[in-house]
Amino acid sequence: MSDLNDERGEHGEYDEHGAHDERDRELYDGLLEEELRQAAAILDPVPAGLRRTAVDAFALRDLDARVAELTFDSLVDGIPVRGETDPPRMLTFQSDGVTVDVEVTAEGLIGQLLPPGPAGIEVLSGPREHARLMADDMGRFTGEAPPAGPFALRLRTGREVVVTEWLRA
Repeated sequence: MSDLNDERGEHGEYDEHGAHDERDRELYDGLLEEELRQAAAILDPVPAGLRRTAVDAFALRDLDARVAELTFDSLVDGIPVRGETDPPRMLTFQSDGVTVDVEVTAEGLIGQLLPPGPAGIEVLSGPREHARLMADDMGRFTGEAPPAGPFALRLRTGREVVVTEWLRA
């Protein structure tokens, strides 16, 4: 890399004879980028948990997946119940023809898919292991571990993949 610097002018310009064309500039930029990448890997490595979260987020890019938007959240839209100290959180997600109703409690998740039918459900929760649930023929599902922190649901029916918006539990 120092040879490239020596041939450049005092202020880093290319000489007037065109000795350094666009390919030389790309080579120089590529070498610089690789040196910076190696220095960052040594001095400030990416934590394993963050790397896993990034890989999981990339996996959500499934082009066939439809995003189910949050249409009801009892924390925002619900009417408070007097005397209830820890009410369950009720959520409704909707996507073209699919509705997911979920109740989040301290004991876990309870939900139902409409139209009813069997489905595989993953509770996505960042760097933690994904909980895997199954919806029965009536579209009902339960999970014993309540999500902590941000979470989303990925539903896989025989025909399609639906992913809910991310929420904080």
